[in-house]
Amino acid sequence: MASAFGLAAVVWAQVAHAEQAWVQIEAQPTLEQAEERLRTLSATFPNIAGFALTGGWYGVQLGPYDSPEAARSALLDMRRARQIPGDSYVADPATFRSQFWPVGANLAAPGLSAPDRSADATPTPPSEPAQIIVISPDDTTRVTDTTAAPQMAQATPEPAPEPVETLAESRRLEAALSREERMEIQRALQWLGLYDSGIDGAFGRGTRGSISVWQETQGFDPTGVLSSAQQAQLLQTVAAERESLGITPVDEVKAGIAIDLPLGLVEFDHYDPPFVHYRDKNGSGVRVILISQPGDQNTLFGLYDAMQTLEIVPPNGPRERNKSGFSLVGEDARIHSVTEVKLSKGMVKGFTLVYPADEGARMLRVLDAMKSSFRAVGDSALDPTLGQPMGVGRADLIGGLDVRHPEFARSGFFIDAEGAVLTAAAGLGQCGKVTIEGLPATVAFTDADLGVAVLKPEDKLAPASVAAFETETIVRGAPIVVAGFSYPEALSAPVLTFGTLSDLTGLAGEAQRARLAVPTLAGDVGAPVLDATGAVLGVVLPRADDATRLLPAEMTVAVQTQALVPVLAENGFAPVAADMQTHLAPEDLSALAGGFTVQIECWK
Repeated sequence: MASAFGLAAVVWAQVAHAEQAWVQIEAQPTLEQAEERLRTLSATFPNIAGFALTGGWYGVQLGPYDSPEAARSALLDMRRARQIPGDSYVADPATFRSQFWPVGANLAAPGLSAPDRSADATPTPPSEPAQIIVISPDDTTRVTDTTAAPQMAQATPEPAPEPVETLAESRRLEAALSREERMEIQRALQWLGLYDSGIDGAFGRGTRGSISVWQETQGFDPTGVLSSAQQAQLLQTVAAERESLGITPVDEVKAGIAIDLPLGLVEFDHYDPPFVHYRDKNGSGVRVILISQPGDQNTLFGLYDAMQTLEIVPPNGPRERNKSGFSLVGEDARIHSVTEVKLSKGMVKGFTLVYPADEGARMLRVLDAMKSSFRAVGDSALDPTLGQPMGVGRADLIGGLDVRHPEFARSGFFIDAEGAVLTAAAGLGQCGKVTIEGLPATVAFTDADLGVAVLKPEDKLAPASVAAFETETIVRGAPIVVAGFSYPEALSAPVLTFGTLSDLTGLAGEAQRARLAVPTLAGDVGAPVLDATGAVLGVVLPRADDATRLLPAEMTVAVQTQALVPVLAENGFAPVAADMQTHLAPEDLSALAGGFTVQIECWK
């Protein structure tokens, strides 16, 4: 059939079918899936049909149209109206093997029959031989008897042989392609990861190079110009892949977003402003979050910070923010996520794609489809009162999404003006990442005997104050106070817990330890132990993990300052000596400790 999609004209012997053409909108891997889709779509498209394809897939087509030109016109009209997927195309009937829908129909040509659905059926040839007349570019005519074609269906279908076509003919027909058809080829190459330039319909050096690479991967001569059969193969391959993922244009009117989503992997769940939630479908493990809210640059920056606290955005991965948008990539051994957000015309809109870590290669194509199709539509954002508003519900939820939690959080305190922090060492070796007040840090050194470690921020900090160490020996029974983050999830400031010094040795008589009569919690581990003047006497250590002993709840063990000072000095950290002699009121102790006590977080 002569068209921009085929150089050799394939004409059915029966004249009534010579000019028919079809628009292919989907392809399914099994007959049952194709029939299910056809039953659903037949309510919308009365002219829908189904054909088995030469590649082993089952196509969903609209038609027949009187000519390829009429089919292309209908294709563009339906695509503009967003009635059909953006990757629909005018199909080459040479790729049709048999018609299976409507059941019993035969719309393409006499001689095509519906596939036999019985498990042991042997295909039988049609009663009348069907002939195809192939007119080649050199005007020679070849008549092919297709009577045996149905019997070949018992084996794995082989692609139809490519018609003889010169490079000059390919160039001529390529020149006849519309801009939209050229853009469709660029999108297909982009989908396959071969093209990363603009989708403009201009076949420059980048497009030609991408075509050559694709031709080489398929065993063709890398001419940089697609023949008709190659073009059909390229578009059909991409259409089948997109269909397997269910890539479908979605107009989310309430959020003011238009985007292509993998509806084979996700389905709509609920609204929870500023998010529209799409949950995973059939156990795919894939989730999509659409983001839509009114706001300005402050809103954008606030969202940027909030998104990084969510469980769906692991802490590892590149991230970038500017005045008009941001991107976040989160990666761990379990999930990966990509977030893209833009600020425009007083609205913040974007999306997050979340998927299993081992699905990276396939999800790159989904991500490309989402990025290239994303559009902010209209002049409104998601109504903040829709569904479950942000800020209502559990405190550890943002827009219905769980906030990411550290493996554990404890206390520490600044020991120099560069932001170095002294804390307990237990458990830090198991952390994939350590933060000081949310900022990345590294372990400068660890002393296993004392059970302490010094952390250094990756970027220098400017502490409000630095802890000073006691230089005089304290006596048993002296009042002490622990300044720690007893409730790290609930309070953003250290809590003062008052008690007394019970003994200057550990439970086993260790001279470096001290026993305190003060109740502490897990968040207090690593906290400074202060005397009445605010000088550091020691560092709180974890409670002993001994199932055979139950220690009193008010007993805490700390490492003494006299053991800490020489170790810190040997490792390049010179402790500041305390010179205050005045006892401080509790409120003054609280203000002093609040200046140098910090929260440490361990992240997997």
